[in-house]
Amino acid sequence: MTLEGYAVEGGLDGPYQPSTCFRPTIALGRHVGPGDADDLWHDYEQVLDLVPAMGFDGVRLSVEWARVEPHRGQVDETALERYAEVARYAQILGLGVTVVIVDAAWPAWLGLEAWLLPWVVPCVIEQARRVERAVPADGVVAFADAKALVNGFMDSSAPPWRRGARVDAEMAHDQIDSILATLGNDPLVGPKIVATSASVRADQPMADIRAALETECDELYVRSLVGGYGPSASAGLLVKRSDAWRVEASEELLDVLR
Repeated sequence: MTLEGYAVEGGLDGPYQPSTCFRPTIALGRHVGPGDADDLWHDYEQVLDLVPAMGFDGVRLSVEWARVEPHRGQVDETALERYAEVARYAQILGLGVTVVIVDAAWPAWLGLEAWLLPWVVPCVIEQARRVERAVPADGVVAFADAKALVNGFMDSSAPPWRRGARVDAEMAHDQIDSILATLGNDPLVGPKIVATSASVRADQPMADIRAALETECDELYVRSLVGGYGPSASAGLLVKRSDAWRVEASEELLDVLR
């Protein structure tokens, strides 16, 4: 199960809050940001309590880089410890934990075209090492969806919101590949890297979900446990009603996912 922090935690891209790569276009009114979202930042334990009974054996936790390092070189140790608390709680429940280093939203200080800038590479490596040292996890995923980051140069579906920039897309792809190779060989992070993974979405047709479940990979996950708000939101299996979390997925879907 995936917990994608940007869409669900709240406290990002608002006034006086850590800024991500989505902040400029939110300010321009191109799309709506996550706002307070579902305030999962304070509710993580309540949501995790529901996971074992749903029949799932692990969670994929996005450690929001912009929250951990809102300004270059300024690490929020309190935020990092909060992620560690969440991971430890999940493990107490018997759940495996995989942490994601970069998801759809990265810190604004990296720039909209971060994946073309060579100086960004050591920053990603250091963030991965920082998370690995601080947050107990069974696995590490460097990029939640590397393809989506590259598509931001081709079809304007993500930052930097460009279209048809094929050469830049290839350069971004090469840089992301170099980061993956470096992390794969890193003595601290490398042993925990999840080499192959596949995903299903809660709103996919049931036949497509069944087909995806046949994929051979190291990790198969559902996107997402909680849908959230903003540009990276997705369908979720849990919703918050009157300050209480409950399952809002059909038994047929849950049976297939189990």
